[in-house]
Amino acid sequence: MSKNQLLEFFEELDESDMEEMPASQNRIFQKRESKKQETDAKLFIRAQEISREFKFTYKAARFEEAWLLDSLVEIAEHKWISDVLRKVKGGKEASVYLCKSGVAVDAPLVAAKIYRPRMLRNLKNDQQYRVGREDLDENGNIIVDDGALHAMQKRTVYGEEVRHRSWIAYEFTTLEILHAAGADVPKPYAMEKNAILMGYVGDLSSAAPALNSINLALDEAGLIYERVVHNIDLMLTHGRIHGDLSAYNILYWNGDITLIDFPQVVLPDSNPASWTIFLRDVTRICQYFSTQGVQCDARKLAVDLWTSHGHKIIKEVDPKYLDAEKPEDRKAWAKVRSEK
Repeated sequence: MSKNQLLEFFEELDESDMEEMPASQNRIFQKRESKKQETDAKLFIRAQEISREFKFTYKAARFEEAWLLDSLVEIAEHKWISDVLRKVKGGKEASVYLCKSGVAVDAPLVAAKIYRPRMLRNLKNDQQYRVGREDLDENGNIIVDDGALHAMQKRTVYGEEVRHRSWIAYEFTTLEILHAAGADVPKPYAMEKNAILMGYVGDLSSAAPALNSINLALDEAGLIYERVVHNIDLMLTHGRIHGDLSAYNILYWNGDITLIDFPQVVLPDSNPASWTIFLRDVTRICQYFSTQGVQCDARKLAVDLWTSHGHKIIKEVDPKYLDAEKPEDRKAWAKVRSEK
């Protein structure tokens, strides 16, 4: 595959996204892509070999087909899926596909979330979520290999690929933890290479819509609000903050909810910004439910949940607003540092 073909592939997937992308961000993508070693014909040769045994119903674009085959071949080989039926959702970070289950799965339909290649994702904003997290390998285990750790520190091409895999592994391991705890999340089935296989929410004709597109009756809104709060509390119990929670990341189907999209999970005990991120999650949830007639105080709810789990409220002070020449500013910064 040539250097520009991979970008062309994603333009075919979602041209509007690329058109709306700021020029500076597009240049970052181009720069990252140029650092990637030539995969050239390898992906397509592999795709041709795979396609002889694994054919699917979904009529994918030329490059999309190659990427799908390469991402899903191991999942198909393990009999987790038998067909790819259609694309459910496209996004800047990943796309979700509806798949027909294989014999190894206990449900007729499953969802395959396939991440875009690392060099076409903007990783610069990931760091705020990664703080305090040990990087994970493709099996969900903490990386202890010195070579991989050094590569990540130096931000080499290989190191960035390891970081990319760790990002995906955090979503899968979080789903495993929360699903076992009884949270309203998709059932995780498998993680292979660039894909996560999980429970599908919806039916054969349509996928569950996001909660933000649903107008609820007041009685139902109250019940669902309580259920979302229960899930937030359950996440804290198991040492997780969603990190990007809103009505856009909650699916609604037949009166039930499903929380999705967990790669950016934050660990409350080890991330200094965890309180601020948690408050943002709770505020977004309350903003939606307020539009549905539910009376809720976002800050009070966040404080009550946070402190009930033994966490302290830490006021974040951005050093850019402080003056080193002012004793009171130096004192404020020293206080924040001591509390962390």
